[in-house]
Amino acid sequence: MTLLDQIKETGIVAVIRGASTENIIPIAKALKNGGVTALEITVETPRVLSAIEKLSAELGDEVIVGAGTVLDPETARATIMAGAKFVFSPTVNKETIKMTKRYGVLSIPGALTPTEILTAYENGADLIKVFPANVFGPKYLKDIHGPLPQIPLMPTGGVSLENIGDFVRAGAVAAGVGTSLVNTKREINEQYLAELEQTARSYHQAFKEAQKK
Repeated sequence: MTLLDQIKETGIVAVIRGASTENIIPIAKALKNGGVTALEITVETPRVLSAIEKLSAELGDEVIVGAGTVLDPETARATIMAGAKFVFSPTVNKETIKMTKRYGVLSIPGALTPTEILTAYENGADLIKVFPANVFGPKYLKDIHGPLPQIPLMPTGGVSLENIGDFVRAGAVAAGVGTSLVNTKREINEQYLAELEQTARSYHQAFKEAQKK
């Protein structure tokens, strides 16, 4: 199974912002136990390279670790050297895509319009993050998927338990979920981690159920 297939299989990419190197492992384990194994660590997180290195070293065989909010090729290379297996960007930067592909990891740029989506794909993107997905909703994704069925789409931004099924039925192969799944502003204690595991399980199950319909 390829890395892209693994992300499609888990269905949910957890977008983790602001996690410390101390709590990244407990958060990752809770997500994994809930069935969410693709983890995006955003690069504005303090000591993000250390967090990616730690997560890759301790749970690298159990989860897929990637970097998010990557704006340039230099940052992409740094995260890849730290262990990132995929690189998310909020925009289409051709040089970032090129750097990511050079090192054999997945390139997942953010795009919204048909032109941006096709441009990213033609320049080597493996998966397109339709962002911000909540601006136009699931129907927009379906409309894009119609003329561009060959391009795998992953809505991110505003994805919730209430609408994830609609996005999947509209053609999403995966979905990026942020603070509605992982909220690092809360105290990371046993109660929170138990809640996180259950929320992850709910998202994973909702995604899988929607695929059957």
